[in-house]
Amino acid sequence: MIRSMTGFASLTHENRHATIGVTVRAVNHRFLDLQLRMPQSLGDLEPRVRALVQRRLARGRVEVAISASLRSPAVPSVELNAEFVAALAAAIEQARGHGLVSGALSPGDLLRLPQAITVRDRPADLDPTVEAQLAEGVEAALEQALADLDAMRMREGEHLQADLDARRALLGRVIEQLRVAADEGRAGVEQRLQERIRELGFELPVDQAMIAQEIVRAAARSDISEEVTRFRAHLEHWSTLTSGGEPCGRKLDFLLQEMNREINTIGSKADGTAVSELIIGAKAELEKMREQVQNVE
Repeated sequence: MIRSMTGFASLTHENRHATIGVTVRAVNHRFLDLQLRMPQSLGDLEPRVRALVQRRLARGRVEVAISASLRSPAVPSVELNAEFVAALAAAIEQARGHGLVSGALSPGDLLRLPQAITVRDRPADLDPTVEAQLAEGVEAALEQALADLDAMRMREGEHLQADLDARRALLGRVIEQLRVAADEGRAGVEQRLQERIRELGFELPVDQAMIAQEIVRAAARSDISEEVTRFRAHLEHWSTLTSGGEPCGRKLDFLLQEMNREINTIGSKADGTAVSELIIGAKAELEKMREQVQNVE
């Protein structure tokens, strides 16, 4: 089954310790390129998060953003910028010496200056049990987000597969038309050669057996039966890959290269008025399929 590499999922998971948010975005990419954003407090979970994503996704540029808002009360933290306060006190003393200010520097003066004192809320230290439950919550939320992403990629993959199956069927008809057109062209080559030999036969003595062999050799050079057989095999292999359960995007891309090579060979060997038009149509379909396959996992 074909999966698209494009998708999006976002959810919020709540438990008694925290509210956890997970957002996953995925676009097409040749390999799996994982971009992870999560708070430092969850840094120890990064290897497990990466392993979860790698088990579910094979290709694509994937962005995972995880947030966690703890329900435990924050612990206030007050920091004094000692260098700033010392410089401020020196400036006030200088101003006092010029009679510009009076009185001492008070705590209220410092609180009115944001550069002097910084007040932050620091998360409370978690005990190991709470940390373990938080990790389980993050993994559960990520698992659900990846499942939602996979469902979206499956839905888009169904549309991709319908389009690619229709184009594959069209190529199957085109290769049969090329086979018929090439056979007619080869027969035309034989007929023209025979007519030309008959015309020359009136003027020069010729070995009919040798001429017949040369005509067969000339016609054989335009025989495309091997290319047609390989192209049919590629179409069958395509069907096998797209009906399986494994990611197949890179293999489909390789198959398209092989099919394009066979079409080029057929175009250089086959003769006939309809061959050129059919070759152009086949190459156009292969290019459209190649563009679609770039989105297949």
